[in-house]
Amino acid sequence: MRRERFDKMNVIPFIDIVLVLLVIVLATATFVKNQAIQVDLPTASSKQSEEKKNIQIAVTKEGAYSYEGEDMPLDLIKEKLMKLDPKKDLISLRMDRSSEFQYFVDIIDILKTKGFENISIITKK
Repeated sequence: MRRERFDKMNVIPFIDIVLVLLVIVLATATFVKNQAIQVDLPTASSKQSEEKKNIQIAVTKEGAYSYEGEDMPLDLIKEKLMKLDPKKDLISLRMDRSSEFQYFVDIIDILKTKGFENISIITKK
């Protein structure tokens, strides 16, 4: 039994795989850039404007909480957050880099209990 010499490599399957991956990347790249499909909305005379509040909560490294720039204890912040609409309002959370993780968990626990969907954590570039 004689073996043939292996001189050539078959690259056709490799090219097929690369082309399939290229099609997938090109098909999804437009949605990643736009984040949504652009739609021209119709107009109505009874349009109501939605007022969204952007609530700023900050925590220092010592664990001092601030709500809209005003220092207050966590219990009072919880009362104020419970009065907000979790579907409409945006919560921006600013944490000190060296603060304890427990402070972050306390705020997130309150927000998740109420069911907030729009939470952003502010960082610097």
